Amino acid sequence: MAKTTNYADLHLITGGSGSGKSAYAESCVMAASLNEDYQRFYIATMIPYGEEGQQRVERHRKLRAEKQFVTVECYTGLERLKLNAVCRKIVLLECMSNLVANEMFEPDGAGEDTVNAVLRGIDMLRQQTDRIIVVTNEVFSDGIRYDAETMRYLSFLGAVNQALAAQADRVTEVVYGIPVILK
Repeated sequence: MAKTTNYADLHLITGGSGSGKSAYAESCVMAASLNEDYQRFYIATMIPYGEEGQQRVERHRKLRAEKQFVTVECYTGLERLKLNAVCRKIVLLECMSNLVANEMFEPDGAGEDTVNAVLRGIDMLRQQTDRIIVVTNEVFSDGIRYDAETMRYLSFLGAVNQALAAQADRVTEVVYGIPVILK
């Protein structure tokens, strides 16, 4: 996809569980917004199930508030999200893996149209922001064969990740806390 002047810069960050990709993504937002006057938005996609989930979300909200992020909860329907700010915006969307699962399995999700719905959502975000950083998971290298529903999820997430990587201005894989620039 050709970049136009009204389209946000897109940075896709991937890595395995516990790789340090989230910390790296936040550091990218902080570094970018030190030199430029951006309003920081954090789009949270994890549905906080149970007491433990609620506590985890609350802890993360406090940490982000200290860094002057505006947290926006968006579990499904990214394409309908409107960021109400007239200033320059930088967005950290975390995490694509949760968003894809939510779109597939939540009653108000996109179901079979998940891939297209998520990509439309990213497109809409790119039109509203100046920079966007998307965190996703590398879940494809374990070589395990899963049940049909999990394989369908992996297929959808893989399609989204490939489309985002093709559109992205930068793609980084974080391995053991070390960012490896792929694009």
